[in-house]
Amino acid sequence: MKLKVLTKDGGDTGRTVTLSTEVFGIEPNDHAIYLDVKQYMANQRQGTHKTKDRTEISRSTRKVIRQKGTGGARHGSLKSGIYVGGARIHGPRPRDYSFKLNKKLKRLARLSALSYKAKGDGIVVIEDFDMTTPKTNEFVGMLKALNVTGRSLFVTPEVSKNIYLSGRNIPGNTVMRASDINTYEVMKAGKMIITEKAISTIQENVEK
Repeated sequence: MKLKVLTKDGGDTGRTVTLSTEVFGIEPNDHAIYLDVKQYMANQRQGTHKTKDRTEISRSTRKVIRQKGTGGARHGSLKSGIYVGGARIHGPRPRDYSFKLNKKLKRLARLSALSYKAKGDGIVVIEDFDMTTPKTNEFVGMLKALNVTGRSLFVTPEVSKNIYLSGRNIPGNTVMRASDINTYEVMKAGKMIITEKAISTIQENVEK
């Protein structure tokens, strides 16, 4: 598959890049994508949620009502979860939500996500460039010139501080270097804007 290389102003450079069919042209595996996204989101969870149980509540330990003769249930402590201010019954405890996936499955998921983007015309290739200073307005103008609206993923071959600072405050836009892309970010984006060198980096990293 060949794509035109555009300037950051949306013009045609006259060059094209060839997308590897082994990276951008495989038959997508939906289940692999589901598992990889599920793992990514699970790994983002802090798991620090917690409520107090009966041993952690500080309340009177006197017997609430006498054992017999009231016609009601027996109650021995105000720490019980049935009382206001009492403990939480079966409440959440700190836990680790992360889990591991096979490397081959994660690779298949990334290839599937990239293939979906390529088949759906979700990839825009632009010439390599850098910014001398961070300018969000300039970045917004570039997105408009490329006719990119909604969620987007801007991929650079390496870390570019000025490009990152220019694009990070734009709602729905994510700036990421090619070696860091993951299935979740690719699937979340409506369009991927990739520089020429970043295309080569993606193909080299994913094919490993």
